[in-house]
Amino acid sequence: MEVGQMQRQWVDYMRSLFMEGFLDDQFLQLQQLQDESNPDFVVEVVSLFYEDSEKLLNDLTKTLDTKGTDFKRVDAHVHQLKGSSSSIGAQRVKNACIAFRNFCEEHNIEECLRCLQQVKQEYCFLKNKLETLFRLEQQIVAAGGSIPMMELSF
Repeated sequence: MEVGQMQRQWVDYMRSLFMEGFLDDQFLQLQQLQDESNPDFVVEVVSLFYEDSEKLLNDLTKTLDTKGTDFKRVDAHVHQLKGSSSSIGAQRVKNACIAFRNFCEEHNIEECLRCLQQVKQEYCFLKNKLETLFRLEQQIVAAGGSIPMMELSF
């Protein structure tokens, strides 16, 4: 596949991530911080997000499985996950966390467990989508091309 075709595929894929609500403008702002001096910036930030998120999701699972659930602790974990999701532009994960926090306030264990599954699912969808995006970027660069810049509004 030629570079121009891969770049068009990248633009279309990025557009779909925004239209499907996986990402928001914060992700584009992250991309604008990447340059020749730090070409892996976005991948590194997203990798840190993955590490933090997986730890938080494991902690949430353990906390919700415990008798006498500590809803303050659950809410603190969800709040942290919401913040890190917001910082990379992971819109659907962030939105799932907002709903989750509402049920924490109500001390509704059944809905918290349902929200945990929803957050895990959105996280997995996002991780798969971003891995596909990063693979496409690697292919473009390996073929001698550059990653197109996206506009900040869709």
